[in-house]
Amino acid sequence: ATILVIAGAVLAPFFNPIWVGFEQRRADAAAWTGYTDAQVQAATGSILSDLIFGPPRFDVAVNGQTVLDPRERQHMVDVRTVLLRFAGLVVVAAVALVAIGIASRGAAWFWRAMSTGAAILAVAVVVGGAAFALFFDTAFELFHELFFPAGSYTFDPGTERLVQLFPYAFWTETSIAIAVVGIVVAVGVAILARMRARRMSELGRIGRRLVESR
Repeated sequence: ATILVIAGAVLAPFFNPIWVGFEQRRADAAAWTGYTDAQVQAATGSILSDLIFGPPRFDVAVNGQTVLDPRERQHMVDVRTVLLRFAGLVVVAAVALVAIGIASRGAAWFWRAMSTGAAILAVAVVVGGAAFALFFDTAFELFHELFFPAGSYTFDPGTERLVQLFPYAFWTETSIAIAVVGIVVAVGVAILARMRARRMSELGRIGRRLVESR
């Protein structure tokens, strides 16, 4: 549960239009698409809105022409399905974490378990981040093979807008940023939860001594 909650908390901010626009400018999405910066921003804002809030039409148009072709729109529908399922898992994990914390009354074992989960995530992000850094194309392909139908996620950057709006550089830098934030948050949670576990253990020992002294 800790792993899922941290992962959800880390990923959510990267769907912010501010971050997306920042990385699109760095990846020169306007040059790839032939749009103005304002048109890139408008098209991306509509795509993000359909992705997060729905309905998943993804039918935004620029200069009277639909930005995404039918296959690109279907891929975005698939992306939304994956995100909604992941969000559902995060919500369930968050509820479970709160419920277990309440049931355990914040016992030391609860905080140790949280610390362990966060530490496992930190190690996984380091390993996964190294794999993405060294073998980005292979890791990116494997990720899509796991979650999307074969052949549904390959697009021509010369003609199709989806990969022009979100170029290769966009994904490499965003992956690095997610990894860095993920490691910092996971390590921070692991340390704080471990400190809390020690504190609860100490309080438990003091309580037992008081009972024995009576």
